[in-house]
Amino acid sequence: MQRIIALIILLIPGFLAALGIKWMRDTLFGILQPPLPFLWLQFLLGLLLFLAGLGFVGGFILHRDRKRNKVQPRFQRKQKNGPNA
Repeated sequence: MQRIIALIILLIPGFLAALGIKWMRDTLFGILQPPLPFLWLQFLLGLLLFLAGLGFVGGFILHRDRKRNKVQPRFQRKQKNGPNA
């Protein structure tokens, strides 16, 4: 059940990123979507949705790979010099 919920959580930003790509594509072809009054606003919101979705999915993949120690040394977390070091 947890895996299904995790999949749904990952699919939502993916769908939003796809919607962002669609809005940017429609702007290039001059197609205005009903809830948006201006083409430039449609493009900016599409770009924002795309970058937010891409960032969320990319951050999830980076977090998962860091937990499994499968990232290059430059992407690993820096060790903090605390009192237990």
